[in-house]
Amino acid sequence: MARLKKIRKAILPVGGLGTRFLPATKTMPKEMMPILDKPLIHYAVEEAIKSGIEEFIFITGRGKTAIVDYFDRSYELNETLLKKNKLDELNLVNELVLLPGKMSFIRQQEPLGLGHAVWCARNFIGNEAFAVILADDLIFSDTPCLQQLIEVYNEAPGNIVAIMDILKDQTGKYGILDTNKREKGKIVDAYGMVEKPSPEKAPSTLAVIGRYILDASIFDFLSKEEKDSTGEIQLTSAIDAMAKDVPLKGVRFLGDRYDCGDKAGFLEATIRVALQHPEIAEKARDIIKQAQEIKV
Repeated sequence: MARLKKIRKAILPVGGLGTRFLPATKTMPKEMMPILDKPLIHYAVEEAIKSGIEEFIFITGRGKTAIVDYFDRSYELNETLLKKNKLDELNLVNELVLLPGKMSFIRQQEPLGLGHAVWCARNFIGNEAFAVILADDLIFSDTPCLQQLIEVYNEAPGNIVAIMDILKDQTGKYGILDTNKREKGKIVDAYGMVEKPSPEKAPSTLAVIGRYILDASIFDFLSKEEKDSTGEIQLTSAIDAMAKDVPLKGVRFLGDRYDCGDKAGFLEATIRVALQHPEIAEKARDIIKQAQEIKV
């Protein structure tokens, strides 16, 4: 029996326009918006590294050079901090500098959806199974969410997606796992996925969030460039089409997920980080307490 290959590569689609955060995202990539003192993309890459990922493929768009710069060395800043003996700050700005050959940046020339973004990385992935991480989904957990998926993959290879239980009236916001089993355990076997179904048509209330382990054969399906009614190539559709040949499992991950593509979710995540930050946690509690007394 062939030895299972380690999940080494991760695709991070970061080409979106971030229209829900305009005007801030007119000049700043939404992935660079800070949750207190670290940008969203920092948390995503940090999770991937903790999960054993070795190579990072960023799918970018116009105006995203700040992301490239963030994972590079800033010699001028390093020199200034060193001269001022600000060694803690120096360590902070260099903790996620990725080594040469460990990161690639690919321009998604047209905003044709998540499936198209993943397809753009096909030549960098080859025939290996790989991870996809959406930075908008910020997840705090003792064991990184991606690592939880990799552990399931190592036991039963196939397409593995992170899922969470949602209310019936929320199905139109997510890709929904297609399963007729009312399984309550951590791992759920599925027949496929449906992209944003109406509540009356949703096959379950198990929503897929932004963490995936995918078999490389998905590129065969994405290469067909089949677009949905919005003109986009959906990753969900490709995963669904594969399900009869490649096992599909959903993993109810352990952790707290914040939708940072939404203003309320972004604020909630920022508050959580502030309340746990060693420097300002006490001040943050005072600010929240004072805010509760403000009459609106």
